[in-house]
Amino acid sequence: MALTDRQLMRRVLRREIAGTIGLLTDEHDFRAMKRYRSFTFDDHTTYLRQVEDLLKVRALQGTHTTVALFDPQEYADYCTAGNLDPDLPASRSRFTAQLATTGPTIPYDGQPLADLVPALVDEAVRQATWEYAATLLSRLGACATCGEDIGRAAFQRASGLIDRILDTAPPGDRHLVCSVTGTPETLVAVLHADDETDSATRVDEAEALEFTTVLALGLATRGPGGLVMRTSAPDSPDRIYGWRMRGDGLEPLTAGEVFDAYCTDAESGDLIAPESGVDYCVPPDLDDENRLPDHHH
Repeated sequence: MALTDRQLMRRVLRREIAGTIGLLTDEHDFRAMKRYRSFTFDDHTTYLRQVEDLLKVRALQGTHTTVALFDPQEYADYCTAGNLDPDLPASRSRFTAQLATTGPTIPYDGQPLADLVPALVDEAVRQATWEYAATLLSRLGACATCGEDIGRAAFQRASGLIDRILDTAPPGDRHLVCSVTGTPETLVAVLHADDETDSATRVDEAEALEFTTVLALGLATRGPGGLVMRTSAPDSPDRIYGWRMRGDGLEPLTAGEVFDAYCTDAESGDLIAPESGVDYCVPPDLDDENRLPDHHH
């Protein structure tokens, strides 16, 4: 009887333990891990199927699991820095535990792995974009004239502009895309802002932070870029409008410019038929009076 009670308590405790699985999302990363003898999977397809089966079993047992993106090169660097043997499962477990707090992760909620993998990759791209933009922003330093931190000032301005954009938008769900092309790499950030029943606007804090950082970088560097928003509401056509970055501010695009942007193939330049039920519009006035000082840097 005592043994049975102990076994029952162990099963109960297992449900209280959250776990993280480091996932090799593509064939290239999978092959990189096969150089370790303790990594015994033969092919990527079988590996993914086994991971999905494990996730399903843990979910049926009531155990929460987070899936993290496992990068073989980052793992090798981690083992080198910590003087760990990379060919030990314990080393992989330690690295995965760190990913749970520092790396891109997605909670497993029963979704097929075919849906989870692209979502995890998107999360990794989002996090890398934010880290890259934040690094570039911090490197701008202080203004040689007034001493103000250029990156911090640009971030505050970007935050204010986003508030104005959301405040002046028509009711509905909003989908914003910001791109900055003046940096060594083109950066793209996305922000979803949904109307709640109490008239409040709900945004994901991580998305908002990344979006604000990318916009701030474009404003601070005065590089080419733009911001486009699409609003959707029941029983009304979607509205699309946007701005180009001009100096340290946003300049409204005409309805024709928005139409041309959406109805032209970016690679071939060929015309694309416009979507039905969509209005290409001029954006509302942001009443933008809080421009950045003309920093010299």
